[in-house]
This record gives sequence, structure tokens and C-alpha cells, in this order.
Amino acid sequence: MACYRFPATIVAPRASRHRIRAQKPSISHPKRLFSAASSARFGWDDVLRVGEGNQEDDDPSDLRGYFEKVWACNRGSQEKQSEFVPFLVEDQIVGYIHKGFIEHLRKFQDVFTVVSGKNGCGIGDCVSLHSSLKKPDDRTRAVGHVIKCIGKLIPGIRNELYPVTSSFGMPIFFSLERAAAPYFGIKAYGVHMNGYVERDGQQFLWLGKRSNMKPTFPGMLDHLVAGGLPHGITCKENLMKECEEEAGIPRSISNNCCKSAQ
Repeated sequence: MACYRFPATIVAPRASRHRIRAQKPSISHPKRLFSAASSARFGWDDVLRVGEGNQEDDDPSDLRGYFEKVWACNRGSQEKQSEFVPFLVEDQIVGYIHKGFIEHLRKFQDVFTVVSGKNGCGIGDCVSLHSSLKKPDDRTRAVGHVIKCIGKLIPGIRNELYPVTSSFGMPIFFSLERAAAPYFGIKAYGVHMNGYVERDGQQFLWLGKRSNMKPTFPGMLDHLVAGGLPHGITCKENLMKECEEEAGIPRSISNNCCKSAQ
């Protein structure tokens, strides 16, 4: 772990998880920063000013630099969206599947049903689970078998399950191999924790550096603690687990510091 004082904290959506490489930070717009020090003074008036676009160039509440990073990560377009088909379970859209990947699912007609719009899906082309798969456990086993059969198409199998839901906290339709989540376009969630240290009246941000042996984003800077939210565990318990695994923070400390995570 390392402790740095950055003029700005840049947060990327978890969906992309593009991490910043371990190098000196370079900022092209020094006036478009939102520092940890200024965040303590960020109030409701600042929120209104940001929403109305009335910031001055040297306004510490100017978040344009942050939004530029969000826009850079949001690479979707109307043309790209047309390449994906809704994935439905119990008439609920739980994900979006690329048309190229659907061709591999057609081989498993006892698990997946591929419907064209002209056959009455109601929303155009779509993919759903076979009507015989009524229970979450049955769906998990059936889809898990498919993942094993086409495993060569999905690198990095972890044997870790993610819950498949319509949105966070809603009933779980089934559980899906973590590595396959992007291929089915499901909503995946995670826990992230930043650590700050105050020295001489200044705030410093603790950064983690990923092992060079990691299969994903090796050697890049990361949050102090971060991890995906698997099936069957609460946010708080998952965060405490990740604290131990990634930062060596014992539960005696994390249990007292994670009271707001449910």
C-alpha cells in the first residue's frame, strides 16, 4: 500500500473497472479539480450551482473533470446497442446479450429460448430461459452446465456465483458464474472502500497496487479495498472479507468501521 496526496480523486464506474496505471498523476485541466480538501466545503448550494452549470473556472466545486472521465467510460452508442438483445427471466429484463454470443446459446435449446420479434416476444428479439426451468436452483445448474460446455469462450472462470436480479435487492432469479456476467449483460455489484489519513491538516489517500500476478489489470493502482459482491453475502460481510484479503485489515477494526454498509 502507498499513501499519496492527490489534487483530485477520479472514480470510474465499476462496470468498466478501468484502473489507473501506477505512475505519476498527470492532469490536463488543473482548474477542473475536486480535491479531498474542497469536498469538506461542498454543500447544497454547490450542488445547485453544478446542476445549473454556473461554476467559475476556478470554482472548487467544478465537477466537469469528473464527468469527462464518466463520458469517456460510457462508450455505448445507438449503433452498438442494436447489436444486443434483451435477456429475460420471468418477463423481467435482467441483461443484454450480444447477437454473436447468442449463436452459441442456440445449441442449448433445453436451457435457452431465442425468440424473434415476429413470434410475439413483445419487445422485439429476446433471449429467455426455457419454460421448464421454474426454480432458481434449477436455472443455476442448467446455465452452469452451459458455461462449462462453452468455457473456452469465457476466459477466467472463477467458480464464483453472481446473483441475477432485475435490480439491486430484488429477488434472485438464479446465480451465474462471475466470469460469464459480462457475456449475459447482467447487473453486477461490488464493494469499494477508500482510506484517508490526515497529516498536518492535509488529507492523504491510501492507494493499493494490484499484484503483477493478477489475471485482470495487473500492476495497476486500485482502491484500498474493493471486490465484487457474490451471491449469498451482505455488503458489510463482503467488505469485511475483502478488508482481510486485500489490505490485511482485521475484522476487529473493519466491523467497527463498516456500520453503514448493509
